[in-house]
Amino acid sequence: MILKKLSLKNYKSFSAFELDFNSSINCFVGNNGVGKSNIIDSIYHLAFGKSYFNPSTSENIKFGTDFFVIQGDFKNLKRNEKIICSFKKGQKKKLKRNQKTYNKISDHIGLIPLVIISPIDQDLILEGSSTRRKFIDGVIGQTDKIYLQKILDYNKILMQRNTLLKYFSLNQNFEKKTIEIYNSQLCKLAKPIFDKRLSFLKSFIPLFEECYKKISESDENVDIDYKSDLKDKSTSDLLEQSLDIDMAYKYTTKGIHKDDLKFKIMGQSIRKFGSQGQQKSFLIALKIAQFNFMKNNFKTNPIVLLDDIFDKLDNTRVKKIIKLFKNQKMGQIFISDTDENRIKKVLTPLKDSYEIFDLNSI
Repeated sequence: MILKKLSLKNYKSFSAFELDFNSSINCFVGNNGVGKSNIIDSIYHLAFGKSYFNPSTSENIKFGTDFFVIQGDFKNLKRNEKIICSFKKGQKKKLKRNQKTYNKISDHIGLIPLVIISPIDQDLILEGSSTRRKFIDGVIGQTDKIYLQKILDYNKILMQRNTLLKYFSLNQNFEKKTIEIYNSQLCKLAKPIFDKRLSFLKSFIPLFEECYKKISESDENVDIDYKSDLKDKSTSDLLEQSLDIDMAYKYTTKGIHKDDLKFKIMGQSIRKFGSQGQQKSFLIALKIAQFNFMKNNFKTNPIVLLDDIFDKLDNTRVKKIIKLFKNQKMGQIFISDTDENRIKKVLTPLKDSYEIFDLNSI
């Protein structure tokens, strides 16, 4: 998958912006605040219909205006794709593929396979379980539309069940038949989601372990341990046994929405016992494994976005990352950095074509 051209209108810091891209490596350089990460985010926006950095759609509109438009011209093998994402205050966001508007933005997920590496990826280690669930669901969801729809349906019913629990608490009443309706719907969705996560990790973990060894150049054992309530009990049993607790807390306390991934190094939590270097290598290995998994499933190369990684990683590690991607005969990479000389120092030895866009002069 190749992004040939990008056009922005009133997106974040840009009033109007347009660039044609190299099919291999593209670098955005410039001072802090000039908009490098905004361009990276706009590409992500075209793939997922949302921002990677700011979940509030209205806050992606340039200050003083009331709409934004992002347009990307892509090429996948012999097929051209024109994707337009637009939003106007007071209206629904629109996503178009070749002038045809999607009924649901989720229908678009997977058309443009994409992997992003960013400083905020450290949240995968430091933050709560929901961040890690979003990661695994995001990887699977790009390659399996049925799974993505099941996740969306499950979360919708879960929200309705939680609303019902709050209603019971507020009105001091309880209707068993009503709660059982939601329980039944959750049960039908939970098992296939759980099974898919298990099968995904079975194929993903070996890819991850291999990537970590190449990045760290060490024999450190790393692992991903999948924690789920469904390993021991059915969703039906979990919901029935936790009902009193759910009533007290006014939300559903057990189920696949509480699943977690435990990241380990040498059998210990990488969050507690891993050095900064080990944690960085762990996160990068996750993303390169994601790239390899998606490449195997899509039979095409995902686009890779490397946002501001030079400030968080040493040059040697960055060289290794880019080289690993290029060794996979990867397609297109987009990089943002403040230092043009540093970019050249890293990329020149790779002997690959690249384009540098100085945003200070655009």
